[in-house]
Amino acid sequence: MGNTKLLMKLLRLKEIKINWFRFEMRDKELHIGIKPYKTGCRCQQCGRRCKIVCVGEDRSWTDVTILGRKIVLWYAPKEIICPTHGRAQEDIPWAAPYARATYRLEYLVCSFSKVMTQKAAAEILKMSASTLSDILHRVITRVRIGHKIRGLVTLGVDEISYCKGRKFATIVYDLDRSVVVWVGLGKGRETIDKFFNTELSKQQRLNITWASSDMSRAYTGAIKHHCQNAKLVIDRFHLVKALNEAVDAVRKEEWRDLDVDGRKAVRGLRWLLGMGPHTRTKSQTRFLNALGKSNRRIHRAWVLKDEFDHFWSYNYLASAESFLKRWMTAALKSRIPSMRTFVGTLKAHYANIITFIERPLTNAVAEGVNRILKIVKNRASGFRNLDSFTDLIFLTKGDVDIVAQIPAGLRSV
Repeated sequence: MGNTKLLMKLLRLKEIKINWFRFEMRDKELHIGIKPYKTGCRCQQCGRRCKIVCVGEDRSWTDVTILGRKIVLWYAPKEIICPTHGRAQEDIPWAAPYARATYRLEYLVCSFSKVMTQKAAAEILKMSASTLSDILHRVITRVRIGHKIRGLVTLGVDEISYCKGRKFATIVYDLDRSVVVWVGLGKGRETIDKFFNTELSKQQRLNITWASSDMSRAYTGAIKHHCQNAKLVIDRFHLVKALNEAVDAVRKEEWRDLDVDGRKAVRGLRWLLGMGPHTRTKSQTRFLNALGKSNRRIHRAWVLKDEFDHFWSYNYLASAESFLKRWMTAALKSRIPSMRTFVGTLKAHYANIITFIERPLTNAVAEGVNRILKIVKNRASGFRNLDSFTDLIFLTKGDVDIVAQIPAGLRSV
């Protein structure tokens, strides 16, 4: 077996012929002169074999690192003239047009970046972190350029922080597929309006039948304005969070008014009051019931919170509405300011809260995706700009599988 044939088998070069090879950089790099075998002179767009106009200068493509040695491929692309698409460079089967890295290297860059830091991936692939980041950005941009959102029926909107200094980004989810479809800078009305105006057509906006978001006026107002056929459901997580904050406000008020002995009696209530009825032990429930004698205001707020939990179990709209109205009346009669404020929140979003009974839609999927995105952010120790974070968002939880879109040429390793 000759040396060139052995190299072709080791590097798994298919439909490619090796002309020469040599070691460079003190044997740290293996440079190989190649050319397409029986597949050259094809148009990049239609794949037709065309007439050669001229031969260009030699170009290099960085390939994977094998046994600590970087592989560099060399070839002089030909200029061809296609009857349909005119004069252009021939199709290169091992790399994207005008790219300086092979498909195989792009595949590894994307695969490694999904599960580890870019610095660690760069060390494995024997390249600088900035080079890896540049390749990653080019691949994701190439795959997503011209991409259009399709089949969006159930919409979710939430925000996520990406940098210190309270810098936020708006994330739009397809809740049916548990993927991110859009990322925008900021969390105001202008940001979410940009999504509806630039990313969706009028028919696509009409096709959205369900939507979920928190109680932000920017998000709820934009969804009602742009998605006329959509039923908006206020996210259960954010509503329960607001209720827990109202109960905790009562605990804080009582804590400030109590003496040292009184504070000892209610120590540790913060997390106990936030527990649901199905997560508490019997002894914890007995302790909370005993507050009816020692601190009636905290006990009353806790009872109202536990009673509100029954709302999520209703199946009939009329019964749920009747329960919610009775609960709001009881909360107003409690004369607890924070609970009255929460009742005002319920009244403001009543129509979009009661729709939960029709379909128990929540942003739980979005929160699960956010948890993965936070892992990505923590792994990178934060991002200086949103563009870098957006690349990783689309790579890990985007609506397009970036790795699967890389052509099979030289992809196997």
